[in-house]
Parts: sequence; C-alpha cells; structure tokens
Amino acid sequence: MRSARIGATAIVAILVAACAGSPSRPPATVTTAAPQPTATAAGGGGVLPQIVSTERGVGRNRLVMGLLDASGTRPVGAPDTILGATFTGPNGEEVGPVEADFIWAIENEVGIYAAQVDFPVAGAWTADFEITFADARVEEVPFEFDVQEDTSVLRPGEQAPAVETPTADDVDGDLAQLSTDDDPEPAFYERSVADALAAGEPFVLAFATPKFCASRTCGPTLDRLKPVAEDYPDVTFINVEPYQLELVEGQLQPILDANQQLQAVEAVTEFGLLSEPYLFVVDGNGTITSSFETIVGEPELRTALDELTEG
Repeated sequence: MRSARIGATAIVAILVAACAGSPSRPPATVTTAAPQPTATAAGGGGVLPQIVSTERGVGRNRLVMGLLDASGTRPVGAPDTILGATFTGPNGEEVGPVEADFIWAIENEVGIYAAQVDFPVAGAWTADFEITFADARVEEVPFEFDVQEDTSVLRPGEQAPAVETPTADDVDGDLAQLSTDDDPEPAFYERSVADALAAGEPFVLAFATPKFCASRTCGPTLDRLKPVAEDYPDVTFINVEPYQLELVEGQLQPILDANQQLQAVEAVTEFGLLSEPYLFVVDGNGTITSSFETIVGEPELRTALDELTEG
C-alpha cells in the first residue's frame, strides 16, 4: 500500500488567481503533502516559469508547467505564448528541446503547459526555458528541480489497484450522496474500480471534486470528460471524490480530522496521489497507460483513449 497525503502543493502557485471567489473550502484546509525538493527559477525578466508537476521520476513524465508574472503572483500563460525547454541532468545528460502544449486550466482565465519528457537518471536537473511571446520577444530562464528514482503516485506501466470505489448502487441511485458535481453524469458512477478490473474493462478514473477542489480545476476536468466519454462507449468512466464526505442537510460536506483537515479516501492512498484533480487511463489488463495531473486537454485525452481502444 502506498502512503500519500493529498494536497495543494505547487499547483496552487500557478492557479492561485483562480482560487479567489471559489465556493469551496479554502486551500489552507487541505492537508499539504511533504515538501518536494526545491524547484526554483533564476534570472529572467518579465516572466517566471514554474514546474507544476508535484513529482518527477526517472522515465516518462507528463511534465506540467506554468508561467507567472515577475511578481510571482499572476499566471500569464496564453495560447499565443510558446513555452519550450531543454533539460540538463546531474551528469550532463541532455533531454530535448521540447515544446509544450498550452491547455486552459480554467477557460480564458488560467492556462498551463504540458509536455512528455523522459528523464534517464535521478538527481538535480536544470530546465533552460525559452518563452516566446506574441510580439516575438523571447526570454530565456533557467530553472532548477529534482528528479526522483520513483514517485509516490502510480505511473504508466504500473498496475491499477483493485480498490472498491462508491457506485450508484451503494446509495440507491442517489448521486447527490456520491458527487459534488452540480450535474453528475450517471454513467460515471455505475462501476467501481475493482469491478472494472475484475471484468477486464478499459477505464478512465478521474479523481475530481468540484465543490472542494483546492484549485477550482476539478469542475472543468469533469466537464471536459463528459463529451469525450460519449465518443468512447467501450470505455468505462469512473469519477471518485478524493475526500471523505458525508451528507449533511442534503449536501455533501467533508469529514475533517482532528486538525480540521480534509481526509483522503482509500483510493487516493492506493494510487499514491499528492494532488487533485488527477486522471488515469487503464487498459483491459489493469495496466495504467496514461495519467494526467492538474488538468487534461481534450486532444491529449483523445489520443490516450485512441491508443487504448486501438491497441
């Protein structure tokens, strides 16, 4: 069993502007994961790149990145701003250059960048970011970060654990007892993870809580998932609220621990999550084929599902 504490961590640094006005409980009530090795940008002028991914491990990584203004307080990523990077390892290893794809985390408000990066060794790495703006201005900024031998969260190539997750049958079809989504998709609550694995069904598992999400990206995650699910009828889609909840006066409320912190459900621990939202794509053999932290773009999700269904 993996030990994990779900938390806001670095993701909120990029999405902090989106948290203002959120109807959910403030991020301070989320149990924060143990700090990861320092990842800092040096130099630069008008923009600060950040690596948003909670963990980086040896092998293939979906590296999530973001851009902040010079004060470090306002996200400035945009579709017409190009983010590229070349990575240098502890022994001079070179990876890249790569150009990241831009994704709206919250439509027309906050954007992030994602790229597939394969790190061959653990240790201290440097990303040499190159940011190209719409006016053709270019900034180059180095950024130091660590790569671990392994990560807490399960990764592509590993087996999904056969954890029992709540289904509509457990609550006599009353989805208000299962989901904080204002418009829950019934199909997302028909099967548990254990059921899908036992049946050999390929599935998508989304850990997302629209009401209590620390960064206000869980609602968009589910909204993006719903239309995609309609196009893949042979794939099971499962949504799991990552925190322990109870129905109070007709509304789901968090079950807080003695320190007034949100508590993760068993599935969060089994998958080793340190952040939410998080999405896993799993094939019929129970192997994780893709995973997406923070937010997933529709094109990359469809690519993952095409590979799943055509494989």
